[in-house]
Parts: sequence; C-alpha cells; structure tokens
Amino acid sequence: MTAILVMAKAPVAGEAKTRLIPAIGPVAAADLAAAALLDTLDAATEAASALGGRTVVALSGDLARAQRPALVRDALRACRVVPQRGSDFVQRLIRAHRDASSDAVLQIGMDTPQVTADLLARSARGLAGADAVLGPAEDGGWWVLAVRRSAYAEHLAGVPMSTSRTGELTAAALRAAGLRIAAAPPLRDVDTIEDAYAVAKLAPHTRFAAAVRELAGAAA
Repeated sequence: MTAILVMAKAPVAGEAKTRLIPAIGPVAAADLAAAALLDTLDAATEAASALGGRTVVALSGDLARAQRPALVRDALRACRVVPQRGSDFVQRLIRAHRDASSDAVLQIGMDTPQVTADLLARSARGLAGADAVLGPAEDGGWWVLAVRRSAYAEHLAGVPMSTSRTGELTAAALRAAGLRIAAAPPLRDVDTIEDAYAVAKLAPHTRFAAAVRELAGAAA
C-alpha cells in the first residue's frame, strides 16, 4: 500500500502563490491556489483508492482565512490531515513522510493541478522496480517523489529546495544513499502567471483552468 502525501498550504490571500501577486493581486492568487489544491486532492484521493492506500495532507496555514474554505474543508474530509512540523521546508517534508506512513509514500505539492490520478498511480507503481521515483519539474525542481520506505526521505536533509538545481541535487542525494531511482514524466509547476496560462491549456477541464479563464475574462 502506498500513502499519497500532499504538502499543502492553506490558500490565504497574501500567503499563497505569492509570486503571482504582482500580476493578479493577493486574492486572485490565493483563489488559483485553492483551485489547484482542490484539483490535486481529487487526483490524490482517486490514486490512493486505486492503490489501496490513503491520502495524507500535511497542511500549514489557517483554513479559516482561506479562499474557497467550504470546498477545501469538504475535500479534506476524505484525507488524513496532519500539521506540517519543522523550521524549514526540508524538515517539514521529512517529518510529513514519517507521519504519512512507515512504508511507501508518494509525495506531491499543490503546484501541478494538471496531474491526474493515473499519472500518480503509475508513478507509485514505479516503486516495484526502484527504491525511489522522482518526477522532474521543468524549472529544475521536482513535482513528485515516491519512496519505497518513508525513512528514505531523510536523505533529502541538506538538499536546497526551490532552486534550479533541486531536482538534480535530490537525485544525487538519493543515489549517494545507494537508492535505485526511476523517473516519472516531467511536469510544469505553476509559479508565474505564464505558467498558470500554460498549465490551464494543458488541463482545460480542471477547476484551475476555469479559475484562469475567469481571471482572463475579468481582465479583458
């Protein structure tokens, strides 16, 4: 059984998708984050069901101040929610893996709303022939990490996150620990407004794409 772990931030205006704020403002940026989170949770819960596992959400932030609070809370009812713990993202990541399971964990964030349940399930099944599965992001990071044992996430300690070399350095750290790595397909993270429009075109039936279209219509 594989636990699907979603590292999530409450979509609060001014705190979520901050790199989008200069282009569209804090409320619209948080609304896109909420849509992306909902799409991600849909894919994660469907994949967990197919794999016979569960969805665990490691959450930071205050849902009471979030955009789309009722929808987000409803989606979270199908998941086990745990708080993020740690002074930096790597610590929070390692501890979230531990909280999710002692066995196999597939971890994603909420920046790839185009992800599908099928892609998550196929990535998790890659663990049948590897110790870890790593899916590169087009910006040099990674969008998914699956590990055969949750303790393997501890090998990420010291890897800098959110850089153009994060994917490369993560793979190097896992290999240095003697782990066999398989690759998942690359995906584009949503960090900028250009990313948002590109991802919306890739997945036009998502909540995220609908929110992007609404945003574009309001700006027209």
